[in-house]
Amino acid sequence: MGRQHWIISGALGAGLAVALGAFAAHGLKATLNDYELAIFKSGVNYQMWHSLALLCLGAVTPQLPERCVVTTGIAWWVGILCFSGSLYLLALTHMTWLGPVTPLGGLSFLVGWGALAFGAWRAGRQ
Repeated sequence: MGRQHWIISGALGAGLAVALGAFAAHGLKATLNDYELAIFKSGVNYQMWHSLALLCLGAVTPQLPERCVVTTGIAWWVGILCFSGSLYLLALTHMTWLGPVTPLGGLSFLVGWGALAFGAWRAGRQ
């Protein structure tokens, strides 16, 4: 996967985070209680930060081993889908069985950051 892939997917993820944040602030404010709104906003925050990280990943792709870049990008997208996605659905639907999915997304975020650190360490040794 080339650097454009990560830049495009990061930009789309960030744009979606902005749209979901606006939806939460204006469309869900009257529907959700404060706790549910906070859950939804946590999903938006993690999605935005990791979408911005995907943009940066596209910028550093040429300096890092490709396998580490791909692992990082995929792990972050899995994290966005599992972590943020489960929080969105939990806030909107009250499906409590989604609770265990959220930590899997958090673990995916950590795997991505670890892969990035490993890739940078490896690139520095060459």
